[in-house]
Parts: sequence; structure tokens; C-alpha cells
Amino acid sequence: MQAAVITEVKGAFDVLDIMVDNPAAHEVLIDVKASGLCHSDLHVASNDLGFPLPAVLGHEVAGLVVGVGSAVTALEVGDRVVTSPVHSCGVCTGCRSGRPYQCRVPSQTSRPAGATPRLSYEGQALTQFIGVGGFAEQVLVHENTVVKVPNSIPFDRAALLGCGVVTGAGAAVNTARIRPGDTVAVIGAGGVGLNVIQGAKLAGATSIIAIDLQPAKLELASLFGATDVINGADTDAVAAVQKLTGGGVTHAFEVIGLKPTTEQAVAMLEIGGTAYLIGVHKPGSTIDVTPFGDLMGKQKGIRGVAMGSSNIQLDIPMYAELYLQGRFKLDELVSAHITLDQIEQGYEQLRGGAVARNVIMF
Repeated sequence: MQAAVITEVKGAFDVLDIMVDNPAAHEVLIDVKASGLCHSDLHVASNDLGFPLPAVLGHEVAGLVVGVGSAVTALEVGDRVVTSPVHSCGVCTGCRSGRPYQCRVPSQTSRPAGATPRLSYEGQALTQFIGVGGFAEQVLVHENTVVKVPNSIPFDRAALLGCGVVTGAGAAVNTARIRPGDTVAVIGAGGVGLNVIQGAKLAGATSIIAIDLQPAKLELASLFGATDVINGADTDAVAAVQKLTGGGVTHAFEVIGLKPTTEQAVAMLEIGGTAYLIGVHKPGSTIDVTPFGDLMGKQKGIRGVAMGSSNIQLDIPMYAELYLQGRFKLDELVSAHITLDQIEQGYEQLRGGAVARNVIMF
């Protein structure tokens, strides 16, 4: 099959003919129909985060099951499915407590050391980014990372459910547990930030403030449910949020991964508010907070978020159903359809910040 392979950090995506193995007992082989370009893949391609190269990136995938392992019982050939980078063993304390996103041994969904690799090129093993490797014509993944979705949901929309949707909306609904009457600020109105906004709207937040540097993204933010927008390029975002809310927000979500915007998220909280860190920071980066003034005196909290604290087997079908009911936006998230060999151009657009999601269609 063809796949986009990256062989070095900051290198180009090379479309190569690679080999995919047959499904092992608990694995599922999927014909990829749509694969979203997430900023996390760009972050890995641009920074040395320790992922072994060469690798196939991509983790927002929708497609059709074409093969199942001997022990797979919940999926069958022909199912329309979504994959997700939430890897759960199913038996550890985190998984049994309903928190698969906090699985203690997510490596259980990978093949053991010494086993035949799932993907290879000219005899060399290829790394599947987050166990998916979705920039390819097929993916071979563990059954626990696969979720069946309704046949009526288009593949390009369905693909976004696997990461951008559950990460953003899940951060609002699951991690922050927003309640009616809460106030929210979202720094970064890209693909994930827009889902934080609509998740906050779904949960009943009365004030949802979107902050970004690009007017086009702020227009989208209003469409997705923001009650106010702030252009951080020409406005002191912290002062503006405090003025709009009379002292600060209950929840602030940082969806960019930068030190200044993370510190802004903490600064724009009301007494007792919490900042949620979603954006991926560079290795070794730090933030400055004052334990006495911020954390103790004003009782603020700072919380890291992984995949929106999502139980994908429950949450992905829920968002799919809400979309089909017309109560959750997915159409507006898809900026453009591209082909596999246009991946470089697609990421150049993402670097410029002008798109929510480009989606590779197969």
C-alpha cells in the first residue's frame, strides 16, 4: 500500500509503497477512506520528541474494516469505523474505573518486542504514530482503538471524531465538567479549539470567549457558539476577558501550546477557576506561576488534558449521533479535501493557521 513516511525530523513526507502485515488475534485491518491533518502530527514532524523514525504519522482515521483477527468479536468486515489514539488495555485500574484515557499499560495494544512489525519498508520496521499511522491507504490497529459509527455519517466528518472532536469537546464536557452558568475562555480557535467551544455550548456555559489572532478563525468561533471574540493581536486578552466577565472565567482552555498563552490562561481565571492545558508544548518548556498568589491565594488550578478525558467507545458514537441530529457541527470543521501526495501543501496551510482541518481522502 501507499503511505506518507517521514524519515527525519523537519524532513519531507515521502509517499512510498510499504508493506502492511496481516491482523494478529486482537487486530483490525481498515481501508482508510479519510485521514485528518492534526497539528499533533505536525508537532512530531517538526520536533524531536523521541518517536523512532522512519514513521507513518496520522491518527484521525475513518474507513471500512476489511480484516479482523481471530479474537476480535465486536467488529466485522464491512463495518464503518473510526480509530483513535486512546490506547487502553481494558483490564488495568484506570480502564476498569471508566478512565481508559488513563490506562496504566497502553503498550498492551502494541505488538510485543520481537514480533513482526505491522508496517515495514524494504524490510525495515516503520513506527506507527500513536499506534495508528493514518497517512496510509490502510491501517492495522488494536481492536480497542477502533469504534464503530453509523453508516450515514460521511467519512471525512467521521475521521475528525477520533481526535479533534473528542479532545476539544471532551475537555469541556468530561475534564472541566462545565455546568450551566459557567464562564469559559478558549485560547486558540483552530480545529480543537472550535470543539472546545461547541462542547462548552453543549454543556450550558453562558459566556464563551474565543481568543485568536486571525479574524477568519474568530468568525468560525462565533458560528460554533462563542458569545464573544477577542483578537489577541490588537487587544490585551487578559484584560478584555476580565472586563467581559467582571473578574475572570471559571474555565480557561489553552489549545496552542505556548508559554505566553498558557500564562494568559491562568491570569484570566476568576478565584477558584481552572486552566486546562490542551496544546502540545515543546519538550523542556516551562511556565511561570506564583504558587502563593495564583494557586493558594486565588485558589486557581492548572490541569493537563489528554484526549479530552474520553471513553471513546461511548463518546465517539455520542458525538456522531448528535451530528446526525443536527446538534453538533462537523461539516464546518472540514476546510478542504486533499490527496495523499498533497500532504506537504496541506501542512503548509496548517502552519499558516488558515484552516480548521484538511482531510486526506482515499
